[in-house]
Amino acid sequence: MNQKRALLTVLAVLVTVVATASALAAGGLPKKRAFPKKAIELVARRHVNPKVTQRLRAATWRWQIVIGLRRTHSAVPLNTRRALLYWRRHARYVRKLAARPPHKRGWLCIHHFEGSWRDSSDPYWGGLQMDRSFMSSYAPRLLLRRGWANRWTPLEQMWVAERAHRSGRGYGPWPNTARYCGLL
Repeated sequence: MNQKRALLTVLAVLVTVVATASALAAGGLPKKRAFPKKAIELVARRHVNPKVTQRLRAATWRWQIVIGLRRTHSAVPLNTRRALLYWRRHARYVRKLAARPPHKRGWLCIHHFEGSWRDSSDPYWGGLQMDRSFMSSYAPRLLLRRGWANRWTPLEQMWVAERAHRSGRGYGPWPNTARYCGLL
């Protein structure tokens, strides 16, 4: 009985050895590499063009200034994937914030009665009819960088008006139009 068990065990080991030898002869086991192929591809993809990251950072900072938020900073080098993902995420977040000014419906109603977003007639400019002193008080950076309000985007105009609203002026700079819209 013990001899049969021993014989079966030896036979099983022999079959395993023969199967392994035939697999090696057929080239079944791959050669080992110092670096797996996927790791090399990942290392090659980690370098990012820093100009792309700089553009995302500049757009993020621009909208943060318009909205009135503090500029975000990152200590990560701009040519890394981590920096690209960081600035892409922040740019998306700030864009979503900028697209929804707090009193957007009110500003759109005022715009409906005031003029075109590109209205360049002196002494009032833009869709919310801002004068020079209003623009220099609530948007000095935009005024220097982009000119009068008729050259600003509608969202930039609404955020400047929102800054005046938050400072305590409310809808006072647009008394008649705000009354038409039911805001006063």
